Amino acid sequence: MRAHLARVDAVLVQAVIAAALSFAHLHDIAGAAGQHGWKAWAYPVFVDLLLVAAWRRLRSGTGKGAAWCWFVISLTASLGANIATAGLLDVHAVPAWLRILVAGWPAVAFLGGTLLAHSPTPTAAPAPATPPPSVPAPDLAPAPPAPAVPAALVAHARKVAADHLTRTGTAIDTPTLRARLGVPAPLAEAIAAQL
Repeated sequence: MRAHLARVDAVLVQAVIAAALSFAHLHDIAGAAGQHGWKAWAYPVFVDLLLVAAWRRLRSGTGKGAAWCWFVISLTASLGANIATAGLLDVHAVPAWLRILVAGWPAVAFLGGTLLAHSPTPTAAPAPATPPPSVPAPDLAPAPPAPAVPAALVAHARKVAADHLTRTGTAIDTPTLRARLGVPAPLAEAIAAQL
């Protein structure tokens, strides 16, 4: 147990030091590129949060293409700042292209973070089509009652029907309503009867 804690403590100390140095380098680059005060402090947060969001998406197993793209972009920004502050950049004569990159970074980070946080999750496979009804036996059993339709579903169906009428100029039919709502045929018929 002690060996495990010592290993965790060493990794944690190393991570904190690396994060602090990277944070300082990003802050220095932002300041050299003309972003001063609170803005210079915001740049490291932008870069690191995008890096963390991309890494989290990579670990979740969904949307890996976008996650790799934003991970590489944010890692490049972080590494670029670390390397530039190692004496490769004259902080008193920052090139225009670097000023443009630093000034544009908030929009890039916002776009990346938004796309990572709000990209659609994989949807379930659509329900298989209902087989055609078989010919019923002659009046051996009473017909099943129509399914109960929740009021919220009827209200939603009215919006779908109104949208269909606006777009096509025709009233929505039961098969189209069923397809748009993704409900079984008997439920679609019960909803259509209430419209």
